[in-house]
Amino acid sequence: MVRPLPVLALLVAFGAGSYWFVTRPAPAPDMGGLTGDAAKGEQIFWAGGCASCHAAEGATGEAKLVLAGGRAFPSDFGTFYAPNISPDPEAGIGDWSMSDLARAMQAGVSPDGRHYYPAFPYTSYQNADLQDLADLHAFMKTLPADSTANRPHDVGFPFNIRRNLGGWKWLFTTEGWQVDGDLSDIEVRGRYLAEALGHCGECHTDRNGLGALDVDRWMAGAPNPTGEGRIPNITPAALDWSEADIAEYLNSGFTPDYDSAGGHMADVVENTAKLPPEDRAAIAAYLKRLAPVTNE
Repeated sequence: MVRPLPVLALLVAFGAGSYWFVTRPAPAPDMGGLTGDAAKGEQIFWAGGCASCHAAEGATGEAKLVLAGGRAFPSDFGTFYAPNISPDPEAGIGDWSMSDLARAMQAGVSPDGRHYYPAFPYTSYQNADLQDLADLHAFMKTLPADSTANRPHDVGFPFNIRRNLGGWKWLFTTEGWQVDGDLSDIEVRGRYLAEALGHCGECHTDRNGLGALDVDRWMAGAPNPTGEGRIPNITPAALDWSEADIAEYLNSGFTPDYDSAGGHMADVVENTAKLPPEDRAAIAAYLKRLAPVTNE
């Protein structure tokens, strides 16, 4: 005769062990003795859009380099607030090692082993090259320190249980590229800039009920989290601009019909305008290779 209590205890123990295993934080990557180059890291900084989220809203000029955080990002799960990532050792990330930064950006894990919410686009940054992250770390060390304290996220139960994010990552975080196949060198570069560093898909791709990207509708547009309008479809099904038009937009913010970028896209253009012309051309070439997806 099977005794129910011991069986139940075994099932509970197995379930708890499985949960703990699946939700465990990923370890820090092996940086392999890499050293960072701050000059190269500045280009990674702008390509990655760091100031767009972590500088004060409306900041211009040198103020864009003060990464004190605080900007609000509403979502269906609550409101997230960008943290201080300035070199301040107490309020910011001044005491982070190169490996700490790489772990945060590629695995979404803090130096003390806590999962970050995917409002931080580590699902895209996971494809970033470790040397680029080493260079970024070197550049960020040169930025102004700021002692502004972080604002806690406004996230309720059960989403405030950070350990559960390990399960979310297990379900939805996979390495690799959304656009693959026989790509030219310029298209490969554009893919890296758009999918990894620039994390374009994080805004331009719709999400499922658990907040994961619907990769079957890659870059086909998404509801604006603010509730105001829709982030546009930038696949060839909707975006019929030439590569030259796209590259110019990423430089000046002007569309072929002389409209201009607004909202968060204005911040993106401010970043891409600081990239070399060949990088803007590469992003344009990548966008023209996207599978056309219509919104019906």
